[in-house]
Amino acid sequence: MKSLLKNLGLILILIGAIILIACFFTGNVNNNTILGSSMLLIVVGLLAYIIINKRITD
Repeated sequence: MKSLLKNLGLILILIGAIILIACFFTGNVNNNTILGSSMLLIVVGLLAYIIINKRITD
């Protein structure tokens, strides 16, 4: 469970990046809702990665 929690930030960043890549390949780059939500996932994932890895020690 600790390893999943430790990788939660990376998982959120990857989900946001996959959404951006999918939008690029489908040509749906003008939808601000999708782009904003993927940006939010990346930022939250980065913050979660930093905060969680500071708190959890092996």
